[in-house]
Amino acid sequence: MSQRIVVTGMGVVAPNAIGCPDFDQALRTGRSGVRRDARLEDLGFACQISAVPPIQEDLLQAEFDPLTRRFLTSSGLVYGLLAAREAWSMAGLPFPEVGQAPRTEAGTQFGTGLSGVEPLREAIYKVDEGKVRKLGSRVVEQTMASGISAWLCGMFGLGNQCSTNSSACATGTESIILAAERIRQGKAKVMLAGSCDSEGPYVWGGFDSMRVLVRQANSRPEEASAPLSARAAGFVPGAGAGALVLESLEHAQSRGATILGEYLGGAINSGGQLQGGTMTASNPEAVVRAMQMALQDAQITGDKVDAINGHLTATMGDPKEVKNWQKALDIPKGSFPYINSTKSMIGHCLGAAGSIEAVACLLQLQGAYIHPSLNALPLHPDIADILPEKAVPQTVIEVPNLKIIAKSGFGFGDVNAVMLLRKWEEKR
Repeated sequence: MSQRIVVTGMGVVAPNAIGCPDFDQALRTGRSGVRRDARLEDLGFACQISAVPPIQEDLLQAEFDPLTRRFLTSSGLVYGLLAAREAWSMAGLPFPEVGQAPRTEAGTQFGTGLSGVEPLREAIYKVDEGKVRKLGSRVVEQTMASGISAWLCGMFGLGNQCSTNSSACATGTESIILAAERIRQGKAKVMLAGSCDSEGPYVWGGFDSMRVLVRQANSRPEEASAPLSARAAGFVPGAGAGALVLESLEHAQSRGATILGEYLGGAINSGGQLQGGTMTASNPEAVVRAMQMALQDAQITGDKVDAINGHLTATMGDPKEVKNWQKALDIPKGSFPYINSTKSMIGHCLGAAGSIEAVACLLQLQGAYIHPSLNALPLHPDIADILPEKAVPQTVIEVPNLKIIAKSGFGFGDVNAVMLLRKWEEKR
């Protein structure tokens, strides 16, 4: 059996909660983070709602010194750093001291989609106005794609791999898989994994023009995100960050760390934009292959999966994903495992989605519950005959024997990432 990978820390900045304790409560109670967004209305967006983390100034003052706050103008970076700090602290890992050597056993694989949009926009205007000298010395680190991993390496003194991945909406799930693989290969003992994404009109404008954002529920924000439903009419744009500290089991036990869950396995692939796959739609054969590869990597069979936390964005892809899961897990008719969509509460946080939802999976495994999938009924007619309503909880369901949750993420470019997470048990 390959080396076991465990989770020892989690952090989250989500549209409906900041921090794991409040996020856990939000998931249990079905608290929505979707709200009216006056900025989008003023700019003439068809979609005039969004899901943005409710960051308060006192939190920033508690976590960052005045100089850092002054230069942190990227919302994506702020979200990522806050989530990572919570995860690192929860794991009981020390912050570096001045003059100490870097932690060569610890690194980061932290993804993002568009975390530096705000400072990049400001920089473009200053350059166009001939004010290059006023850009400042910190603009590069906030606009480069790897800005988040660079900040994290400095914040925690990491001396192992320091990388940023970007695979659209599969980014967060992919980051965890990549980090776990590095530990499995014996190249690191601790990896900080996760992802973040910025919020705002400059991030979401392209999606609004594509008509993939929901536009029929501006007056009913909490009803707008409806994954799996016959009423699904597009996704709610969101933002945030999620972070996990992954360790080899041996390393975690050697330092007496509290273990929060276990990463069983995962798989990443592409559909090549063939067999029905396009830039914006997944090749179903590749999706099924990714799901089956993840099961193989986790060394389990489909019948061992107790629940699925799907990608499920409230678009035309939802019924296809359900059918792909049915095929990959070889599910008999009427026997579908529980399936839910965290996006029903937090919208679609783009590159941050998979890591936020991974935290949701681990909280459910710890608490032995399945959180509700809001606004799912009536189910989409294409899946109503294979997905019993009882498999899609509308309120929290206690599941004492909950052990394994499958998590999926799919992104622009026909890219797929699927992983399996398990409740921590020393013997399995």
